[in-house]
Amino acid sequence: MKIQSYNYQATKICSRCVMDDTVPGITFDEQGICTFCKIHDELEKKYPLNDETPRRLQEVVDKIKRDGKGKKYDCIVGVSGGRDSTFTLYNAVKLGLRPLAVHFDNGWNSEIAVQNIRNACKILNVDLHTHVADWEEFKDLQRAFLFASVPDIEVPTDWIIFSVLYSEASKYNLKYIVHGHSFRTEGTTPLTWTYMDGRYVKDIHKKFGTMRLTSFPNMTLFKYIYYSLIKQIKQIRILYYIPYNEKEVFRILENELNWKNYGDKHHESKYTAFIQSYILPRKFNIDKRKLHYSAKIRSGQITRAEALEIIKQDPFVGGEELISYCLKKLDISEMEFEKIMNEPVKSFLDYKNYYKLVKRLKNLIDYSNKLGIVPDTAYKKYFALDL
Repeated sequence: MKIQSYNYQATKICSRCVMDDTVPGITFDEQGICTFCKIHDELEKKYPLNDETPRRLQEVVDKIKRDGKGKKYDCIVGVSGGRDSTFTLYNAVKLGLRPLAVHFDNGWNSEIAVQNIRNACKILNVDLHTHVADWEEFKDLQRAFLFASVPDIEVPTDWIIFSVLYSEASKYNLKYIVHGHSFRTEGTTPLTWTYMDGRYVKDIHKKFGTMRLTSFPNMTLFKYIYYSLIKQIKQIRILYYIPYNEKEVFRILENELNWKNYGDKHHESKYTAFIQSYILPRKFNIDKRKLHYSAKIRSGQITRAEALEIIKQDPFVGGEELISYCLKKLDISEMEFEKIMNEPVKSFLDYKNYYKLVKRLKNLIDYSNKLGIVPDTAYKKYFALDL
C-alpha cells in the first residue's frame, strides 16, 4: 500500500509555542502569542505551583477521604497503561486515597499497555475493573466515525471511557473520578480537533453503523445531569497540583512500577498511533504533537526551537505493517481506506449533537456554577471542553 506523503503546513506560528494557524479559530495577540498560551496562563493562575499548593491538594484529598468514609473505595481512577494515567494512580495511592482502577478494553491495547496496568495495580495493591467491549460492536462504532469523515476518530474510545468511569462511580456510590490530564504536558485540545457528546456518537453510528450497541454505555446529556446533580459525581485533576517533569515521571514509573515506555504520547493503543500519526496529519492537517510540545515549551521542559524541528518530521513511523494491521482488524479494504482519506472533511457541526443547546444554556449554567447549583465546569466537561 502506498503511504501518503506528509507535509508540514503553517503560515503563522505562535511566537511562544508551536501552535499555528492550521487550527481553526486560533488568534494571536500583538506579540504573536496564541489563544492556547493565554489559556495555559489562566490555568497557571488558577492552579499555581507554589508554597500553598500542597495545602490546597491536601484539602482536595481530605474531602475525597471524608466522602468515601466507610466505603470500599473513595474514588475512581481511569487507567490505560499510559504515562499520565499510571502517574495519576501512583499519586492517588501515595496521597492515601483508596481508588478503584477502571480500564476500558476496546480491543486495541498493546501488550506493553496491558502489562503496565497489571504491574501498577499489583505493586500499588489497587483493585482493577476492566470493562470489555464486544469487539464486533466496537469495531462497528469505530468504522462509523471513519466513514463519517470527521477528525474526532478517537471519540468512540474517549467517550465510552468517560461513560464507563461515571457508570462505575455511580455503581459504587462514589463522588470522585480522579482524572489524569495535565495541562502542563498535554495542553488544551481545540474544539475543532476533538468534540464529543452522547448525541453526536449516537447520530454518527445511526448513519454509518450497522449493529445495535449493547456491550458498553453511551452517556447521554440527561444521564450526565443525573450523575452530576443527583449522584454529585465530580472530576478531580490532581496532576494540576503536582509538579510534572516528564523525565522525572518516566524515572518514577520505570523504577517503582516496572512501567515500560510504549513510544509517543497516547500510543499505548496501536489504533491511536495509526490515527494520530497517519490519518489526522494527512487528511485533516491535525498534528497533536503540537499540543503536547507546546505545553512542554510553556512548562520549560523543551525549547521552542527543539519542538519546531520535531514537528517538521513525519510523525508516522509504523510503515505499511501498521496500516495493514489496522485496516485488517477493522475489515476495511485498501480501496475503502483510500476513499475515506479522500472524502471531503466534515466536522461535528455536520451531525446531530448538543453543541447548540449548550451554547444557548451557557449563561444560565455559568450563573448556576456561581450559585453552586451545578458543579464547576460541569457542562464543559460533558462537552469535552477543557476550560
